[in-house]
Amino acid sequence: MATTRRMVLLGGATAAGALVVGYALWPSDRIARLNALDTADGEQFVTNWIKIANDDTITVVIPHCDMGTGIFTSLPQMVADELDADWSKMRSEQAPPDKLFANGALVEAFALNGAKPPAFLQGLADNTFRFVAANVSVPPIGYIPQITGGSSAVRGTGIYGMRVSAAAAREMLIKAAAARWNVPVEECSTAECKVMHEASGKSFGYGELAAEAAKYSPSPTPKLKPKESYKYVGKPVQRFDIPRKVDGRNKYSIDTQTPDMLYAAIRISPVFGGKLKSVNGDAVKGNRGVEKVISLDDAVVVVADRYWRARDAVATLAPAWENGANGKVTSAEITQRRRDALNGTSLKTDVDEGDTAAALAKGKVIEAIYEVPYLSHAPMEPVNATACFKDGKLEVWAGTQDGLGSRAFCAEAAGLDIENVTFHLTDMGGAFGRRLPGQYNFLTYAVKTAMALPGKPIKLIFTREEDMQHDFYRPNVMSRFKAVLGEDGLPTAWVNDYTTDDTANPQAHILYGIPNQKISAVVVPTHVPTGAWRSVEASWHGFFAETFVDELAHAAGKDPLEYRRALLKDKPRHLGALNTAAEKAGWGTPLPPGTARGIAIVESFDSIAAQVAEVEVSDSGVKVKRVVCAYDCGLVVNPSGLTQQIEGAIIFALSAARNGAITIADGAVEQSNFPDYEMIRLADCPEIEVHLLETGDRVGGGGEPGVPPLAPAVCNAIFAATGTRLRTLPINGQTITKQG
Repeated sequence: MATTRRMVLLGGATAAGALVVGYALWPSDRIARLNALDTADGEQFVTNWIKIANDDTITVVIPHCDMGTGIFTSLPQMVADELDADWSKMRSEQAPPDKLFANGALVEAFALNGAKPPAFLQGLADNTFRFVAANVSVPPIGYIPQITGGSSAVRGTGIYGMRVSAAAAREMLIKAAAARWNVPVEECSTAECKVMHEASGKSFGYGELAAEAAKYSPSPTPKLKPKESYKYVGKPVQRFDIPRKVDGRNKYSIDTQTPDMLYAAIRISPVFGGKLKSVNGDAVKGNRGVEKVISLDDAVVVVADRYWRARDAVATLAPAWENGANGKVTSAEITQRRRDALNGTSLKTDVDEGDTAAALAKGKVIEAIYEVPYLSHAPMEPVNATACFKDGKLEVWAGTQDGLGSRAFCAEAAGLDIENVTFHLTDMGGAFGRRLPGQYNFLTYAVKTAMALPGKPIKLIFTREEDMQHDFYRPNVMSRFKAVLGEDGLPTAWVNDYTTDDTANPQAHILYGIPNQKISAVVVPTHVPTGAWRSVEASWHGFFAETFVDELAHAAGKDPLEYRRALLKDKPRHLGALNTAAEKAGWGTPLPPGTARGIAIVESFDSIAAQVAEVEVSDSGVKVKRVVCAYDCGLVVNPSGLTQQIEGAIIFALSAARNGAITIADGAVEQSNFPDYEMIRLADCPEIEVHLLETGDRVGGGGEPGVPPLAPAVCNAIFAATGTRLRTLPINGQTITKQG
């Protein structure tokens, strides 16, 4: 690969050039600093993420959080293969929230978008990305040096970090052994945590060599193994984390316990942007166990010796709020704003190929408008954090999707240097984006509460109602399409205008080979806070585009599968996923009356997911009976773990498609708990089949890409069964009748 302008700009602008000068590619004291920070007796770091104990135990230090995705097993699988390890000796643990463990590999993966710099620049690139990860803030969300999101652990950290680090460690271990034996390194080989010299029959365990190996500088371009040499990658290895999660040993943020801990409950202004005018804290000060009532800018907090006492006390308060104009906003008004914006003059074109105006003038225009509602993350564990401010120092315990970034965030919230903040990253009971940078309101409130009552740790827990009504929601988005069909029934023009809360969405770009395309976006700001939700913009653009393609297929009198095949004729990888899903689902075979199949295919996070939904529509409603998914992520590391992630994504997506809707009345969220924001129950869960494909193509993400195709596949099946086309979600509450 040639050096690109993008790489040069990134190295010069992002790392500020001069900041890197003199910063060694592998600082001589780096291993010593790693050892001082994160080793037990008998352990030794050899390379960045890998430490080896005297008994040959290999621990992979993971610069991500654990939120049930299985990466604390899949990343060690990648390490074990490159390191020629014995799997029984593999372990994994959480990286400390320290700059030494900032994830430069992830920055490299996103910055270079799958490319690799020339070998002679790889060391400089690695160093630059380490520096950027540790020191560069990303407006407006701040530092993201240990982020877990975007289905990026395997395709980013694994490919750019873990494999390279392990392969380099293996070379260093060989060098150490060869030096001891005074033989050429070419005469040495490795297997099962040993370096061997076949000619003499001698061998050393990795633990015997670790300290000497660590004295060598790791190569930025070690020789990586070909896929056919893998022993562990591609195998259904049992996850390290499951036993402790099953037997209850695993500790989540809400399980945090410290001596003399107090508890806090919060009541936040119901209207986003509202301010606290006044509150009579004296009303609860005599309550048993109540320690303090704290007034914040937009909330009131009660601290007590028991959580339930704090919760009951804050619920009895009658704070007065200043809501301004936001107190009159409704969902209907927001919808009208979006509709007006689509008809206005502020649309900005993102894609403009061919001549759409001329193409639209040559035939009948097919037009449709789609809309999706706000959605809550609704994690099983409501957001919470424990904080203690004492003697000018802050200590925080919380489950977030970026340990080091959270530490920096808490330091800023407290007005402290980061060196005076200790952050304990815990596991979390669900996240789906809720605990990403930019969505840390719970950390802000916990820190402010601790600083208002210094000396003791205080655990602040959002009730389910506060969590659901003060989330950062999946955006409410509207999208309008226009298309014209050619003589063969395929579209000759594709025009898509959509609203957004942010910038133009790359996920609006389509898979299909349509000659004339124009895609434009318009920002429609509201007072409702929005953020990343599982699969982010793919979750709505997948629904929009795949439902509209289905409309075009029926308008052309074509089978939806055959129609997509024709549009994807030049994309064999996409065709492979589409054909696998259709074949495994029995596309075209007879079904009972009132039952039909729908199909959809979406590429997101560099993975392709094609799904066929089998849906029954009856007087009692819509039942999704079966979902078949073909999934191509390029490389499958742990097939059982990946299958579980896709199954979970399908259930998550079905909950949203069937039931999910956050609505606004008088400026506030109307829903408050699971009775009015329902999840899929066991009786409603379909049979799910997942078929994993490995094309050897670019490595993609796992889990999140399983979300986007579900809603369009189900709605397309509903149309096939009834003739009723659903262009809005959720499905429940809409009138579905058999047409003609």
